[in-house]
Amino acid sequence: MGGERSYTIGIAGAGVAGLASATLLAWGGHQVTVFDQFPKPRSTGSGLMLQPTGLAVLEAMGLADRICAQGALIERLFGKSHPSGRTVLDVRYEALGEGKFGLGVQRTALFELLNEAAMAAGATIVPDTKITSLRAALGGRIRIVTRWGQRSEQYDLIVDALGARSVLSPEKGHEFEYGALWTIVNWPENSPLAPRSLEQRYELAARMAGVLPVGVSTSDPVPKAAFFWSLTADAYEQWRKAPLKRWRDDVLTLWPDVEPLLAQIVSHDRMTMTNYWHRTLKQPYEDRVVHIGDSYHCTSPQLGQGANSALLDASALAASLRSSDTIEQSLTSFHQRRRRHVGLYQLASRVATPVYQSDGQVLPRLRDRIAGPLSGIYPVPKILASLVSGFIGNPLRDIGINEIKPPVVVIDEENRQEPQNGSPTAAL
Repeated sequence: MGGERSYTIGIAGAGVAGLASATLLAWGGHQVTVFDQFPKPRSTGSGLMLQPTGLAVLEAMGLADRICAQGALIERLFGKSHPSGRTVLDVRYEALGEGKFGLGVQRTALFELLNEAAMAAGATIVPDTKITSLRAALGGRIRIVTRWGQRSEQYDLIVDALGARSVLSPEKGHEFEYGALWTIVNWPENSPLAPRSLEQRYELAARMAGVLPVGVSTSDPVPKAAFFWSLTADAYEQWRKAPLKRWRDDVLTLWPDVEPLLAQIVSHDRMTMTNYWHRTLKQPYEDRVVHIGDSYHCTSPQLGQGANSALLDASALAASLRSSDTIEQSLTSFHQRRRRHVGLYQLASRVATPVYQSDGQVLPRLRDRIAGPLSGIYPVPKILASLVSGFIGNPLRDIGINEIKPPVVVIDEENRQEPQNGSPTAAL
């Protein structure tokens, strides 16, 4: 039966997982409120890769064309080791067949798209809300508690989409030693860098630089690139105190071709430090609370699955509520739909992390010797492409993607208005 009840749902967090869930759940007839920690809607972070799995969810939501118009098509993931010049990463989407690709996007572009879609679907966005805990209410319902001790209205279901450092997740998780410095810069003209590749350079696994084309945003039509540099969390303050030129010279020793990108980084403040955590909840729900995205399964970015897994979670949660008669049944269904795929990729990412981002000596040297030659031997190219694309475990089969039915929206550009915080509706 299922799909006949309408619930009041509070979503903690307005990132990819939270906003995608808000859109899909509002389309399902639920009354949805999203609590955002920022005073005004905005994203954090620089760039990310949308894989074919994540793009499939956006396609079902009717949003893929719009994000593709802003993003940069990625055909290949390619990396070399320094100083040998050996290829240690070579993944081509063409191994999956025609029409498969990745998409480099700015987080701002994806956030704006999902935020607009959530508001157009009827979700209410409540800004400037720092969530600290949850509190049981009458009738088995639940409230959100903020930093000032204020309590929200009662909800039938709380969706925890607060991310890797969620205060609502029952497990803190493990922080990786290595994180990364990130920034967004203009894509250089006449550059030897590949405009349709995620490129990386390594010196063993302790030093790594990467460049990802990320396209444009609505506020800036100039094509951009995300530049990242591997760094341990305890080395960040020392990096900030050291002359910036010393770091730039270090990067150029590893990869001279990125000089036009580094020339745009004129202060330490242009770079943002991101730390990575690993957490996999054995059961991502309890007492009318469900954890999705990084609140459920955070990990290092070695396989680039963060935003894509968040989109898969959102679709699976919406499908579970459609097909179940009770919230309890819905949460059990959500876990069943996602646990196999999540488990496979959490394991794969944990295995890959010491190979590409660590102080280890043995595994990186072994990688340098065998990764390049192995990547050209059948059926390895297709396996690697399937792994990077998110297809291992066949997640699209389990998440109810074919059941997503976006509403028909007529766009009136002449009378278009900007959405306002807390407004229940806004034209796409």
